[in-house]
Amino acid sequence: MSTADGGLATTVFGPSDDERALLAIHGITANGRSWDTVAALLARRRMIAPDLRGRGRSNALPGPYGLRTHAADLAALLDADGGAPRTVIGHSMGAFVAVALAGARPDLVDRLVLVDGGLPLALPADVARVEDLDLGALLGPAAQRLSMEFADDDAYLAFWRAHPAFARDWSPAVEAYARYDLDGEVPHRRASAVAAAMFEDGAELYGPDWYLDALRSLRMPVTVLRAPRGLTDAEPLYPAGALEGFRELVPQLEVVEVDDVNHYTILFADRGAVRVAAAASAHPNPTKEST
Repeated sequence: MSTADGGLATTVFGPSDDERALLAIHGITANGRSWDTVAALLARRRMIAPDLRGRGRSNALPGPYGLRTHAADLAALLDADGGAPRTVIGHSMGAFVAVALAGARPDLVDRLVLVDGGLPLALPADVARVEDLDLGALLGPAAQRLSMEFADDDAYLAFWRAHPAFARDWSPAVEAYARYDLDGEVPHRRASAVAAAMFEDGAELYGPDWYLDALRSLRMPVTVLRAPRGLTDAEPLYPAGALEGFRELVPQLEVVEVDDVNHYTILFADRGAVRVAAAASAHPNPTKEST
């Protein structure tokens, strides 16, 4: 079901009597319904999946955006939900928001699960500065759709069916996510994400100093799951072996390789979602520094 809490629209899965709900944070142009498949595998757990500022049913909330703004929004949401520490799961850009939240409010996070995101991205070889980055080109169809209009819901579903990431993995969960994402009236249906939010947030995914400091400050268990294929079912977001190098910043980092998934199907396909659900279900095992 969807509710509004702390200014953010949220989808809440699972039983209402689970006091320490999981917090699930979606990606850069996504919404809270991207967690449907994972939530179904965690049916005994309550999961709060907000639409971040500038996305989904929260797309009317104004800027500025940025990872720290999202972290403050989510801290307010968790404070309103009882304020107890809990497992926080983030996918893609949502994993970066999860780190920003844990760095600013470690009292609210006892475990981080980062799904193909959360650790600074490397700039393309032909780009010297973040300011020169063509984020729209890197994101491909996910960004392209933000400047498009669709005659009706079926036209939007057809757009997603043609996405290379879902060529063999179309499912009811992907369709529910896409339908929820639609805004506007026929024949001017459009994706709900605000392009300005995508660009502002995307500029912070390459390791600004404040973000590196947040990573260094983490004392709770941190698990990162890597997809071997990327946003268009081709080159991965993180090359094989690249995540191991981040242990210098996060010594307690656990790296999980997820076979036969891309950046989207690690979340939407059962073979990926089952690994995410298992990581989210793991009992926190605090390091010495966090005890």
